[in-house]
Amino acid sequence: MANGFPRAVDRTRSSHDPLGVTAPSDFRALARRQRRIALLLTLAMLVLYFGFILLIAFDKPLLGRQLAPGLSLGIVLGAAVIVVSWLLTLVYVRWANTHYDTGLARHRA
Repeated sequence: MANGFPRAVDRTRSSHDPLGVTAPSDFRALARRQRRIALLLTLAMLVLYFGFILLIAFDKPLLGRQLAPGLSLGIVLGAAVIVVSWLLTLVYVRWANTHYDTGLARHRA
């Protein structure tokens, strides 16, 4: 009660491990896989996004090339960045639903 508020009770932690420091090895492995997937997908999105921004900054004539009347390469690549971000999100959600959530449910049981 350091700040005037009572501390919340976490009933998920056991009396043997009040801080939740130790966890079964399968749970730690699941957490490592989740971090690895999240990091890889984040890096993919950052490379894609900043690659597009660098193209805008350093090769405007390329992005201004007309593919069809009223449609430039820049518009197509900009739309592709948006679509790929949705696809990367879909990849993560599907992985989490099929692997991460089932692993958590198995750990909680």
